[in-house]
Amino acid sequence: MRSRIELASGTELSFLTAGEPSKPALLLLHGFPSSSRTFRHVIPSLSKVAYVIAPDMPGFGMSDALPDLSFDRLADAISELLGQLSVGPRYIYLHDFGAPIGLRIAMQAPDLVLGLIVQNANAHRRGMGQSWTATQAFWANPNPDNEAQATAHLTFEGTRDQYIAGVPDDVAAQIPPESWEEDWRVMQRPGNMETQRALIADYGNYVARFDEIVEYLRRRQPRALMLWGRHDTFFDLAETLSWMQDLPRMEAHILDGGHFLLETHAGQAASLMVDFLDRH
Repeated sequence: MRSRIELASGTELSFLTAGEPSKPALLLLHGFPSSSRTFRHVIPSLSKVAYVIAPDMPGFGMSDALPDLSFDRLADAISELLGQLSVGPRYIYLHDFGAPIGLRIAMQAPDLVLGLIVQNANAHRRGMGQSWTATQAFWANPNPDNEAQATAHLTFEGTRDQYIAGVPDDVAAQIPPESWEEDWRVMQRPGNMETQRALIADYGNYVARFDEIVEYLRRRQPRALMLWGRHDTFFDLAETLSWMQDLPRMEAHILDGGHFLLETHAGQAASLMVDFLDRH
């Protein structure tokens, strides 16, 4: 069921729910440049064992953009949603831009975290390969030239590449063009491109907190499941080792997909997630 709530900021947040509220809650947080649409193929299976909440983060999907843009403000918006839905203990799915939001929520209320599902999400510098060079230069020296380089992917072609760059041809052929076409359409809405630029700049503040995040993971040792698309050109495969070193009991699966793993491996991923949720 799709619903909307009005946030304290006066903007509206769109979100999907599925399953019975009496079941353990599972918060699904998508990445750039997508929306809750990312989870369309796994929600039916997940809703059998969990109360699924899949928001369109502010400035994405059908949600309004926020007037004050940062990952912390996005996390506050999602926390406000959880409060309005009276969600207590929860599992949190982290993907790409969803990681800064989900980890802030987790660290603010660690006793409410039932577990983490990590899918192509950075929380260590080890995962930042060559594709981050221009962005890191922008964080170090935020002048107009560096900003232009760091945001050069905010085009139709750059949006498409989030799905298929580095992915073997036979795997990429399974991804419908409508996925990136819909993302690009939404990015043209008023305020949404400004959202993307602001979050690219603010991601540097998230990176600066990596040591704090590592401390949280090592101290709290949340239950964790990793699902990783090995052909991701944005988050290096070495990132998986960092997660597993922090969480030595983490269950990890490296699959033959890309950054948007659920576009090609939804069935396998859903089965692994349902099993993880059932066992815990």
